[in-house]
Amino acid sequence: MLNIIGAIISGLIVGVLARFFYPGDVDLGFFATIALGIGGSLFAGLITSRGRKEFSKPGCLASVLGAMVLILAGRLLLG
Repeated sequence: MLNIIGAIISGLIVGVLARFFYPGDVDLGFFATIALGIGGSLFAGLITSRGRKEFSKPGCLASVLGAMVLILAGRLLLG
């Protein structure tokens, strides 16, 4: 149960940071921001594929960058 709560909280933080650093306006609601952050973390995990679970600055940066890539992909695919 705590893993789910931790994923939601970290997803919210990563999603908010990705929306803040992405150039332009990103119109997402609360739950979409959480999903963006979790998706960015998963995307970064697939790209780096290190398998480590501890909290690290490079991991957080990769998660935010992964979420920004998802924003860009969504804009390119959805117009």
